[in-house]
Amino acid sequence: MLKHFNLNTEGRDFAVGDIHGCFAKLEAKMAEVEFNPATDRMFSVGDLVDRGTESDRALEFLAKPWFHAVRGNHEQMAIDWANGLQDVHNYNANGGGWNITNPPHVRQQYADAFSAMPLGIEVDLPGGLVGIVHADCPHATWDDFRAAVADGSQIEAIGNMAMSSRDRASHERDDGVEGVFALVVGHTPMQRMTSLGNVLFIDTGAVFNRDLTVINMTEMFGCS
Repeated sequence: MLKHFNLNTEGRDFAVGDIHGCFAKLEAKMAEVEFNPATDRMFSVGDLVDRGTESDRALEFLAKPWFHAVRGNHEQMAIDWANGLQDVHNYNANGGGWNITNPPHVRQQYADAFSAMPLGIEVDLPGGLVGIVHADCPHATWDDFRAAVADGSQIEAIGNMAMSSRDRASHERDDGVEGVFALVVGHTPMQRMTSLGNVLFIDTGAVFNRDLTVINMTEMFGCS
């Protein structure tokens, strides 16, 4: 549920906001930054699917060795849908129509792939450790989050907060998260990339005809 990546000594590390089925936009951004799949890595804050027209490409990207994503609330909806735990009307209203019409075995393929996505990713960067979750870290410190994930006894509650919380954004809290150089999140669409303390919100609503934000973490978090 928490995956660690060592320092990339061969290339650059990027992070991308909520894709929501806009993979062509991601490919255009990768071309802009001259992304090198042999040495560079792309980290996603989750919500690869729903609302956009290319949600069915999610498995294609998850299979790429340079693409790494945390689980978002929309991946969780797909998991719940395959397991009979997601209301069809709510799912459709949230953009899940592309998956509602899939046969059961295809729904299960997506659910299996999404279940393998961690709740959090941590990446060693030149400036220090950077955390990535979809919505927010449910603890004041990254060490506490790491310990709670390892313990597992409250994993459902922790996961719900990590994938769905908007408290920090809605209250514009700038207290930050201790134990990481920065925390990169998505989930709450912003007009532009926004920092609250050391928490960086990079979902800029690409699926709503706005820009897809891709940041060069190696450059942005290059020094302590």
